[in-house]
Amino acid sequence: MKKILIAMLIMIILISVGCSNEPSNDLNEEPQKDKNTETITYKTENGDIEVPKNPQRIVVLYGTLSGHVMALDGNIVGVEKWSMDNPNYEGYLDNAVEVSDENIEKIMDLDPDLIITGSTNKNLDKLQKIAPTVSFTYGKLGYLEQYLEVGKLMNKEDEAKKWIDDFRAKAKKAGEDIKAKIGEDSTVSVIEGDNKQMYVFGDNWGRGTEILYKEMGLKMPEKVKEDALKEGYFALSSEVLPEYSGDYIVFSKNTEGDNSFQETETYKNIPAVKNDRLLEVDANRFYFNDPISLDYQLDKFIEFFLGE
Repeated sequence: MKKILIAMLIMIILISVGCSNEPSNDLNEEPQKDKNTETITYKTENGDIEVPKNPQRIVVLYGTLSGHVMALDGNIVGVEKWSMDNPNYEGYLDNAVEVSDENIEKIMDLDPDLIITGSTNKNLDKLQKIAPTVSFTYGKLGYLEQYLEVGKLMNKEDEAKKWIDDFRAKAKKAGEDIKAKIGEDSTVSVIEGDNKQMYVFGDNWGRGTEILYKEMGLKMPEKVKEDALKEGYFALSSEVLPEYSGDYIVFSKNTEGDNSFQETETYKNIPAVKNDRLLEVDANRFYFNDPISLDYQLDKFIEFFLGE
């Protein structure tokens, strides 16, 4: 009997040791000592929330915000399709995978310690169970205020503020030089679309509009001001495009679209087109107004208007 009890005891010990050495089924599980546990209190649109002081694994589900995180050296492990397709972000998302707000299990597997999304996300409740989730409403803040706010969220407010100050100074100087060259009253239109649908933009809908109108102080045509300034954009047909065209045109062009309207006499006879005052840019690089996109856009404008 004594030998049986000893044998059973040895068997129990061996089973216990074996179980303790089994690997975790969670591939993303990290030792607790490596977890980032220090937090700060961040004031969101819906109240205060505890977020990591130095987030290490960030999921961004709102295209207009991902570039803000990248500009602050945030490690994005999951991001939506628009950001993955943006050539401006090449090199920033090498360690990220494409996700959407519907991929709850996929996001969970990424083991994020911070999720950033838009206020219209329908799965906020589910996301909040995975990690601290902060949502923003597009347009509620000014485009540079938005960057500063993301800086606060990531505990990098000073870095964000410095970039804003430098960017504004550079854009203001460029605007002064451009107006001195083309004239104070010269107008600029920003258009996008193809043969199926065209748009003109106000001063807060990306596409470089914030730089041209807000920072540089360039003027938009009266028709654009009347129809696009309030809403941010205005849909029109290519036939009436000349009515909304300024002395200069920035065409945010999707090369995969039907751009056959550019072959029409109506388009070719627009003064800006005839006089080589048209800047065609890659729409994918001009959609957003984050620091990475803004730096790219500003350099394009300086090159176009000033030849620098």
